[in-house]
Amino acid sequence: MAISTTRLDRFISESYQVNRKAVRLILAQKRVYVDGVVATDIAQIVDQFSTIVLDGNILQANKAHYIMLNKPVGVVCATKDEKHKTVIDLLAGQFEQATRDSLHIVGRLDLNTSGLVLLTNDSRWSERLTSPAHKVAKCYQVRLANPLTAEYISAFAQGMYFSYEKITTQPAALRIISPFAAEVILTEGRYHQIKRMFGRFQNKVVALHRQSIGQLSLDKSLNIGDSRALNSEEVVKISG
Repeated sequence: MAISTTRLDRFISESYQVNRKAVRLILAQKRVYVDGVVATDIAQIVDQFSTIVLDGNILQANKAHYIMLNKPVGVVCATKDEKHKTVIDLLAGQFEQATRDSLHIVGRLDLNTSGLVLLTNDSRWSERLTSPAHKVAKCYQVRLANPLTAEYISAFAQGMYFSYEKITTQPAALRIISPFAAEVILTEGRYHQIKRMFGRFQNKVVALHRQSIGQLSLDKSLNIGDSRALNSEEVVKISG
């Protein structure tokens, strides 16, 4: 999802219903401010989060939203769903409708996976987190039906070939916590990847929970189904 950008003269022309020639004069008269700074370049690029003011009137002042959610099992990572409650539905008591309508999901979890989900209206931020090129680590806690052995550790570290997609997974770190529990760190997110990797050992995943993305861990004070806005330090830390 590419962020919406345009030239300043086009934005003013469309917002203020004047032609481009008139916009040149308006800018020359220093009547336009972009993010608090006088704008004079008609070709200046603005985006959906640029604050644009003309003659003291706000033409645009959109706010970027960054939200952490503790997703329960049984809730889908979708904006709308006819059968199940969505992560957007869970935000209803804490965020306004306009805010909820602007959001997209950063790295989805399936229906039966719980834990950290991020939502935003800033596509540049979400692309930074989800792009394979940046290899942002995701940490999961896994409970299994059968006991684990050291063989799992080397198999995950080597990567596994998925014939359906004809790809080999990136190396993944597996740490055995107890005979039936492990921590897995991935830098990618293939379809049902963790379940399929354990499936190579005929070991069913009983429970899967995402604990962290990058350097951002799920807030321990968030109850299941609850959410909160990220603070500015968290926004920078996870994408920096």
